[in-house]
Amino acid sequence: MTPYVLTGPDGLPYRSAVPGALGGHRRGRLYGRLDCPAASRAIARGGYVRERVFFADEATAVAAGYRPCARCLPRQYRQWKATPTERNSMIHPDTPVPAPASPLVPAEGLAVLDGVPGPAPHTGAELAALLGLLGDARPRVRAVALGHSRDAASRAAAEGFAAAWRASGGTVAAVVDWPERAASWLRAAQRLTAPAPDAWVVAAAPAGWAQLARRLRRSTPWEPARTYGFARLGDARVVAAAGAETLQGLRGATPDGRTWHVDRGWVTTTAPGEGSAR
Repeated sequence: MTPYVLTGPDGLPYRSAVPGALGGHRRGRLYGRLDCPAASRAIARGGYVRERVFFADEATAVAAGYRPCARCLPRQYRQWKATPTERNSMIHPDTPVPAPASPLVPAEGLAVLDGVPGPAPHTGAELAALLGLLGDARPRVRAVALGHSRDAASRAAAEGFAAAWRASGGTVAAVVDWPERAASWLRAAQRLTAPAPDAWVVAAAPAGWAQLARRLRRSTPWEPARTYGFARLGDARVVAAAGAETLQGLRGATPDGRTWHVDRGWVTTTAPGEGSAR
């Protein structure tokens, strides 16, 4: 029997001998019944299938950070709307709703970043590789939201990318910066996702990015798999601090023009025409 591919509570795919009981939309971060009329119409138009995922049950969908569909699950949706502070704090509608947990990385979690170098000036090879990744992306990337921390190297990298991207005919939908410490990171996360871009590009110091990424994943429709970073973010210790599920699919470029990719906590680097190494 051919196994089915479902999404688990960590947001990662796994094989199952039985089909999913619920469907979901990866980009919209919502789930609903398999016979949802809204989903059926979208599938008929051909604009939904690429982002479709499946869950074994409602508790798994909620744990993965998806919210209920307003059309086919109105009761669950009303409950979700009544507790909007943290989307991932939603639980099964028949159980009590606990106080939402903070998405921020605790101090002991950030300790793994001790010794990780801060941002360095970007190189021409790094910028070219990053532009190449975006150029190869499918669906085609036109509008990007650009985020950076406030150190000089990250700011210069963001400015260099913006100039090169516009020169290639692309659009920068938003430019958002953030400090290394913030109360909740929610404002920066909302500004970065508000334009609903085709992709995000990030130049940042590791600690602030780990915190912001957690907030982005917990509170917005941001997708790490549509996000591209400069070299300093391609460090396994950054992934460990933020959480493997938070940065799953993130990719970027190294100073020597190679590319890197986050997959289940590993950071894999690849040179053009070569294999990959972890």
